[in-house]
Amino acid sequence: MTSKTTNKFSVEVRARAVQMVQEHGGEYPSRWAAVVSVAGKIGCSAHPQ
Repeated sequence: MTSKTTNKFSVEVRARAVQMVQEHGGEYPSRWAAVVSVAGKIGCSAHPQ
């Protein structure tokens, strides 16, 4: 199944966001908290699909 939405962020930005979550995840009480924090830093919202 393909998504009807387009990817707003480049592959590089998405890869950097993943890297940031992995590197700084220990600074947050949960992985989801790290995801929410990184999402805000790169200008997107964090929500499950």
